[in-house]
Amino acid sequence: MRVVFMGTPDFAVPTLSEIIGQGHEVVAVYTRAPKPAGRGMAEQKTPVHRLAERFGIPVFTPRTLRDAPAQEVFASLGADVAVVVAYGLILPGPVLEAPGLGCLNLHGSLLPRWRGAAPIQRAIMAGDAETGVMVMKMDEGLDTGPVAMAETIPIGPDMTALELHDRMAVLGADLMVRALAALERGSLGFSPQLAAGVTYAAKIDKAEARIDWARPAAEVHNLIRGLSPFPGAWFEADLGRGPERVKALRSVRAAGSGPAGTMLDSDLTIACGEGSVRLAEVQRAGAKPMKAADFVNGARLAAGARFG
Repeated sequence: MRVVFMGTPDFAVPTLSEIIGQGHEVVAVYTRAPKPAGRGMAEQKTPVHRLAERFGIPVFTPRTLRDAPAQEVFASLGADVAVVVAYGLILPGPVLEAPGLGCLNLHGSLLPRWRGAAPIQRAIMAGDAETGVMVMKMDEGLDTGPVAMAETIPIGPDMTALELHDRMAVLGADLMVRALAALERGSLGFSPQLAAGVTYAAKIDKAEARIDWARPAAEVHNLIRGLSPFPGAWFEADLGRGPERVKALRSVRAAGSGPAGTMLDSDLTIACGEGSVRLAEVQRAGAKPMKAADFVNGARLAAGARFG
């Protein structure tokens, strides 16, 4: 089939790779425009952009698809189907209607739970025991279209957002190419989403990333793993030069109790409002991630230290 692929981050790369590998004709790739990044602030192309260039696929980076010229270019590609994976731009009606077989979206949740921008993080932060990937036909709503196929993924008690992201990306790529094969055969069916159980996965606000040690340990643990590695849940610690921000990248639930924010032992167990968590991996500002033991030794911390 003639496919237009629309995606931006690493999450979308396995799906584009699989579509190419299955022999579909990817006539164009749409992705976000390059942005300055790094110390030199050089223009950096998206992961999807870089993969498309490796295969000689034309790349489009419009800042909007709402104007008529952009819509005319899209329609002129003559796509049978558009595949959308974490693209980042809203697709207006004329774009959704241009491909003969519609636009398929790979979404990282079990819809209608966690519609929106941050389904992976929100599922973990909420303590969900499972999530999944779904192929849906896009409409003009926010992840409201009918669903064709789904795969469920268990969320382990210590699984981080990165680990879940990587599992979803691989499983989702396989799901999408199976959906395209069924679509090509004319056997891909769609079912409306359930009306009950709708939740929204809002973008992560920076203010949410600060750890509140007064919260129950379960909530603190879910926040840490749900925001790992980016943007990273953080706390403040006085490491000899005044308060310093430290990211918590891995944690486990632990035994012990005490005043919230107090370091209970040399294993970096921190008391919460209810229960405690043991930090397994942290990252000081400007440094690389490190094991908790290295952090404790380097900062010369001892039981009784207080974190904010």
